[in-house]
Amino acid sequence: MKGYLAMKKLALSFLFCVGIAGYAVCRADTAPPEAVVYQATIAADGVQHVRIDGGSYFFKPNRVIVRVNVPVELTASVEKGLIPHTLVIQSPEAGISVDEKLSSDAKNIRFTPTAAGKYHFYCKNKLLFFKSHRDKGMEGVLEVIQ
Repeated sequence: MKGYLAMKKLALSFLFCVGIAGYAVCRADTAPPEAVVYQATIAADGVQHVRIDGGSYFFKPNRVIVRVNVPVELTASVEKGLIPHTLVIQSPEAGISVDEKLSSDAKNIRFTPTAAGKYHFYCKNKLLFFKSHRDKGMEGVLEVIQ
């Protein structure tokens, strides 16, 4: 009898995992939201404050405009869920090097962009043989202006 119950528990656990994986695959084809632009202003503390929310293969806003040579405090988080996400902006030539794991708890990331230009941000995660999160639309542009 104990063996039967253990096998039943194992089978139910397996089915649960298959269901979660199936849900993730179904959500993988969710269309990214339309473009949302945010232009930062310089606050009284001399910092440009930007909030980025992520979720099922999107960042909102997905286009952020900041000023060069002014500190940026980026507050980033993702909606609660089972799929892990990251935020990456790799542009060392512009003084920007961000590679952070995200959660539903907001994370503050500080940097000062030193060169004007357009720099891509994205989620670097990828599950086995599926498209990367970036390929599914989890990306955006940080535009640094004079």
